Amino acid sequence: MEERLGQLVTERSNSRSTRIDQMSALEIVSLMNDEDGNVAASIKSELPQIARVIDAIADSFQRGGRLIYIGAGTSGRLGVLDASECPPTFRTPPEMVQAIIAGGDQAMRTAIEGAEDSKDQGEADLAQLNVSKEDLVVGIAASGRTPYVMGALICANKVGAATAAISCNKNAAISQYADFPIEIVVGPEILTGSTRLKAATAQKMVLNMLSTASMIKVGKVYRNQMVDLHASNEKLVQRAQNIVMDITGVKSQEAASILQQTNHEVKPAILMILGGVSLAKANQLLQETNGFLREAIEIARQK
Repeated sequence: MEERLGQLVTERSNSRSTRIDQMSALEIVSLMNDEDGNVAASIKSELPQIARVIDAIADSFQRGGRLIYIGAGTSGRLGVLDASECPPTFRTPPEMVQAIIAGGDQAMRTAIEGAEDSKDQGEADLAQLNVSKEDLVVGIAASGRTPYVMGALICANKVGAATAAISCNKNAAISQYADFPIEIVVGPEILTGSTRLKAATAQKMVLNMLSTASMIKVGKVYRNQMVDLHASNEKLVQRAQNIVMDITGVKSQEAASILQQTNHEVKPAILMILGGVSLAKANQLLQETNGFLREAIEIARQK
């Protein structure tokens, strides 16, 4: 096992950083910045596969399924981060995008030794969510060999759920358990084996793509605006007002007044203004169009 681990790209020594302990702060961050610059290019070749996963996630959502991330350590934390940002950004119910981290919530702040080493535990933790064929499960592991993640993907496969795997090594072990393997090879880290660096950056970028693009595909975005945001604080209330103003061209006072009527829900506010309909009609049209604002506006204007 140790020999196989040492052969992984994510475990190799980076020849550019062998004297990093003798570098100045500026030299260190310059090297880090230079290495980080390669991450986006490494993702590019995997974009077609990432797009396939996005289409599968959108299909799952439309069937009432969920997106479930599962990982250990940094990879698990990134999944939790992405899932937790969906409700405020896209007004999703908490169960629509979920994340499991090996070791549970405590592992978000404290390393839980050995939590990632059990396939059985990964399978058991995912099974607790009553995963079904309607869901899509994404296993995340920089090394691509984390037993906990393998167990979760095995569980997902057993019930017929769609599966994806995000790793940072070619021919990763977890890829064989996934319908959609995504392998982002960013090369050795400047600190040997510290995959919280480039590998984590790559994983975060891919997770951003998966959640954001799938939400766009199910109508959570109009033009390039977050028209389904949850205006839960003063900043987001102001953002909701700015979105309504930008899309409709009304002044701030009118935007604020309409948003008061809609309880600060942006979609019906925009539809009321651009479609010239009542709040009740706006909500009806949005329900009929499954929340796709562009389609609802077109219908309202035709009538």
